[in-house]
Amino acid sequence: MNDGFFAARRPRRGAVLVRIGAAFAMAVAALAGAVETTGTAQAATSEPCDIYAAGGTPCVAAHSTVRALFAAYGGSLYQVRRSSDNTTKDIGVLTAGGDVNAAAQDSFCTGTSCVITVIYDQSGHGNNLAYEGAGGAGGNDSPSSATSETLSVGGNKAYSVYIKQGNAYWHNGASSGMPLGAQPQGAYMVTSGTHVNGGCCFDYGNSETDRKADGAGAMDAINFSTSCWFGGCSGSGPWVQADLEFGLYSGGSQSWNSGQRAFNNPYVTAMLKNNGTTQMALKGANAQSGGLTTLWNGSLPPGYNPMHQQGAIDLGSGGDCCATNSNLSAGTFYEGAIVAGYPSDATDNAVQANIVAAGYSNGASTGGSTGELHAVGSGKCLDDPNSSTTQGTQQQINACSGGANQTWTRTSSGQITLSMGGSTLCLDANGQGTTNGTKAIVWSCNGQVNQQWSFNANGTITGAQSNLCLDVTGASVANGALVELWSCNGGSNQQWTLG
Repeated sequence: MNDGFFAARRPRRGAVLVRIGAAFAMAVAALAGAVETTGTAQAATSEPCDIYAAGGTPCVAAHSTVRALFAAYGGSLYQVRRSSDNTTKDIGVLTAGGDVNAAAQDSFCTGTSCVITVIYDQSGHGNNLAYEGAGGAGGNDSPSSATSETLSVGGNKAYSVYIKQGNAYWHNGASSGMPLGAQPQGAYMVTSGTHVNGGCCFDYGNSETDRKADGAGAMDAINFSTSCWFGGCSGSGPWVQADLEFGLYSGGSQSWNSGQRAFNNPYVTAMLKNNGTTQMALKGANAQSGGLTTLWNGSLPPGYNPMHQQGAIDLGSGGDCCATNSNLSAGTFYEGAIVAGYPSDATDNAVQANIVAAGYSNGASTGGSTGELHAVGSGKCLDDPNSSTTQGTQQQINACSGGANQTWTRTSSGQITLSMGGSTLCLDANGQGTTNGTKAIVWSCNGQVNQQWSFNANGTITGAQSNLCLDVTGASVANGALVELWSCNGGSNQQWTLG
């Protein structure tokens, strides 16, 4: 803009598992029958753009440096250029529909610095984002460092697009499927609530093809920042807003929006949808757990009916992308898509569930780490009772001993394993349970989603299928206290450290 996811019997272990939390399983089944058979680095049968397509609102642009946004996508995610010889390399996925092969970037960039020069469009429309600047998409900006931030997605190392002031990406998609004029459009991105500022303008979405501020309605982009120049915000931000050009809106006007709230989570889902004439909606969420919050669902601001979308795509700058007042933003981009049409709420919810199941977490794991799994609240360790190798044994806490029955390995595929007497067992959510009180047991490792776990920045360990926290029952500190899954609540009985 211008300033201006057994009962008596466990299911067959070869059964197909739904990749999302139970809260959204019916929505996804209705939309796409979305299922997945194995671990995080393997192909799913439904990813965000498959979900959008099943809902009748196909992706016309899809960008990510961390994972495939289509189950069938096996191409490149982005391109890096190293400073030592200005050679470029395309960075792809580990397998079709899977996570990024960050090791390819690490090998290529060893001993030198790298920048991200292109973020490839996965939709097939050719809407590849090149950096704004000489040698890229033109303009006065520059590419982001390829190594500013590492993270883990599904237990696999990844890198973000870490936007600093003067970094931005752009593409003219007016003739390659982007919504034009008053055509309806939806968009989402996963961003960071901790790397933000109030500078103009950390946007992702539809903007001007001439890179000038062409008036109200010329943009239709998600903005995520601490900017609230036009009112209606609550707290100190950052907020999910709509950059519609000549206005940054937290709702349908420049007055107070009681539904607006800030999102300062490490990973944030931001959504905007606009029917082009009468209605728009803004939604936000923690990208690691839970559902969407509707921040606004109502009329467009006065003066924006109809919209005048031009079809360029901006990331990290405003519509007047080459002006010095539009490249002052800071923000982080992990993934996002722009869709043709106005997505249903069920589609929005299913996309959010997919994002949560993707397993975003701080810190990258390029391999396993091994040690005692300490229960912070009790000072004890996760313990396999009597060194049992019996499948279905519920785990407990006990005084730390350093024994094999307390030595756990976090694997690069998201499993937590225990090796004893020649057997390797996995920490498992009993019966693929997704409700409070589900037992944390050991079972033969099988690669299914109820044996996938995320180590989170706040010390919690969450199940990829249930999004529930590994929990010491009743916050007990006694030897033999049982371990289960429970809704995450911030208690010290849900905090763990490995090592």
